[in-house]
Amino acid sequence: MNVNNGSGKKVKLLLGVLAILLIVIPTVFFGMLMIFGKNHYNIPVYFPLDSVYENGKYKVTSYHVIPDYTLIDQNGKAFKGKSLKGNIYIADFFFTSCPGTCPKMTNQLKRVQEAYASSPDIKIVSYTVDPGHDSVEVLKNFAKKNDAIPGKWFFVTGAKDSIYNLAQTGYYISAGEERTSSEAFLHSTKLILVDKEGRIRGYYDGIVQSEVDRLITEIKVLLHEYSNQ
Repeated sequence: MNVNNGSGKKVKLLLGVLAILLIVIPTVFFGMLMIFGKNHYNIPVYFPLDSVYENGKYKVTSYHVIPDYTLIDQNGKAFKGKSLKGNIYIADFFFTSCPGTCPKMTNQLKRVQEAYASSPDIKIVSYTVDPGHDSVEVLKNFAKKNDAIPGKWFFVTGAKDSIYNLAQTGYYISAGEERTSSEAFLHSTKLILVDKEGRIRGYYDGIVQSEVDRLITEIKVLLHEYSNQ
């Protein structure tokens, strides 16, 4: 009897220790993540322009920024690139009559808009590569059809050469007329993440859900980066 009682006590003691460990270990692990993992995940800044050599290493001092421009939004108002300064935004190039990739990109951008509907400093800008067809009226109807939030998601048109030049030398993606495929216009499927200074912080395939999931996550990281400045 004494032997059995002793064994029972040992089992109870062992179970108690295990129960404590199940509580303590996750807590310690989470604490270590908070302490040592803080700011571990950083979003790169693309296209450095200049640097200085200090303390045995190079430090980037300037980066490419999206140049200023003036186009027209879906409400017929002048849309200036500098108006986006101070906002984090996502840009893409599309056209409303696109039969293939554009509807997929637009649907993914609706997910981004929904995720940050209550964040006033998160914007979306969609530039048409077919300004001949995509008039202000067409873009306004397209915005309404896709539940674009006024003041958050802009659909932009303007002179064809200005749009193509902005895509190629501003965002560093392809855009133009295409005469050899089923689509009349060439445009990248990339979504571009731009920070409050106008610097490019990421490219994401706008027709791949997992890539857009990554974009949504990295916007959060970028917001956290600014909150710590």
